[in-house]
Amino acid sequence: MKVSPLDAVHRDLQAKMAPFGGWEMPISYPSGTLAEHAACRESCAIFDVSHLGTVRVEGPRALDTLQRVLTNDLNKVSVGRAQYTHLLSTADASVLDDIIVWWVADEIFDVMPNASNTDRVVAAIGGTDTTQTRAVIAVQGPTARAVVSTFAPDAASVGRFRVQEVDVLGVTCVVAGTGYTGEDGIEIAVPTEHARVVWDALVAGGAVPAGLGARDTLRLEASLPLHGHELGEGITPLQAGLEWVVAWSKPAFNGREALAAEKEAGVARRLVGLSVEGRRPARDGTRVLRHDGTQIGEVSSGNFSPTLGHCIAMAFVTGELAVGDKVSLDVRGTMIPAVVTRMPFVAKKK
Repeated sequence: MKVSPLDAVHRDLQAKMAPFGGWEMPISYPSGTLAEHAACRESCAIFDVSHLGTVRVEGPRALDTLQRVLTNDLNKVSVGRAQYTHLLSTADASVLDDIIVWWVADEIFDVMPNASNTDRVVAAIGGTDTTQTRAVIAVQGPTARAVVSTFAPDAASVGRFRVQEVDVLGVTCVVAGTGYTGEDGIEIAVPTEHARVVWDALVAGGAVPAGLGARDTLRLEASLPLHGHELGEGITPLQAGLEWVVAWSKPAFNGREALAAEKEAGVARRLVGLSVEGRRPARDGTRVLRHDGTQIGEVSSGNFSPTLGHCIAMAFVTGELAVGDKVSLDVRGTMIPAVVTRMPFVAKKK
């Protein structure tokens, strides 16, 4: 089991630790997931996301390699920008991983896979796995930039989906205006030996440590997909409602032919949002039923929404469902009413 460069910090804070993607990571701290979730929505929370991979791809052929393999079109952006993209199976267009590409310099890209998929991404695009050389701290929430500006104003000024190398407390870090909570903020890739210094400065500035439990409830409220749930084996970008990630204008990328065939034939199922009565969550795998008892789908992610005060879920369903349509969820033999609703469940504050 791998551990983060900030592992000792989490244990000092008495975090509840658990395995995640081959890493032992903090799930929550003594304050609890609800308090950590609220801190991110109302002020500033910090998350150790060092378990996510970093694959550095560089050199004169780097751009062409990424363009040939990944679904999105990097020519839509430029140096100093970040882009969300997918790595697909050539066989059936399943999403092998969803990725953020940080375009750091002219011929330097940091490709950020999910924790358990780093080896798969390296096999597809080459490059060097630099995960062990840095920690990544996500600073998220309405006051995130204000907290960072108290000690690293250049880092605080990195815009949304922008990327920049900046000085943070005397050390060069790669900072991106990205996150996974639905709130504003940045992610700081800091050399491992300097990680605790940055973490402590954030806490001193008022940031609240938050674990992966809060990160999951936050991303669900924001309707952001999680690999292994809304993305993964047997799930294509079209089914997940993410066709905007696909650059059909490119002549080739992994899985293009299979994805085009699915588009031509018609997508058999699609992802919808569900507003669920009460506090009993419909976890992944829960059956979605019409009122006549016919199964039409399955929940991919579900949990209690601390912001809304009731449960929410995302589910893959077949057939035509519109916002406002009512369904039932079979939660361990109990039928719970749910209503198809627009996503995201909780909109980002403007």
